[in-house]
Amino acid sequence: MKLITSILLTALLAFTVGLFELPWWSFAVTTFIVFVSIPQHIGKSFLAAFATLFVLWAVIALKIDLANEHLLSKKVAGILPLNGSYILLIILTAFIGGLVAGMSGLTGSLLRKSLNKKRR
Repeated sequence: MKLITSILLTALLAFTVGLFELPWWSFAVTTFIVFVSIPQHIGKSFLAAFATLFVLWAVIALKIDLANEHLLSKKVAGILPLNGSYILLIILTAFIGGLVAGMSGLTGSLLRKSLNKKRR
């Protein structure tokens, strides 16, 4: 139950933060807060945060990409060594978001664990 709650809260807060004109990495702060608040195992915290943001960013990027008929993503994929593949660009974008969120969730979980050890 804690895993599902942390996944839903992470997705909801990351999406909400994305609606405001904040920096792209601001979801890392909300992910950190979620995983400090909800106790998780270290591995689960990384995987939950990574998977949540990977899927969220992939869906959002694909939605935006379909709305403009892949114009911008094909140009950006042509600049990067992706052979013009907009699908690889979306996967790379989602991977970067997932990695940042995973590290943030892991850090939040480790902070909670270290604070609990100091209290004992």
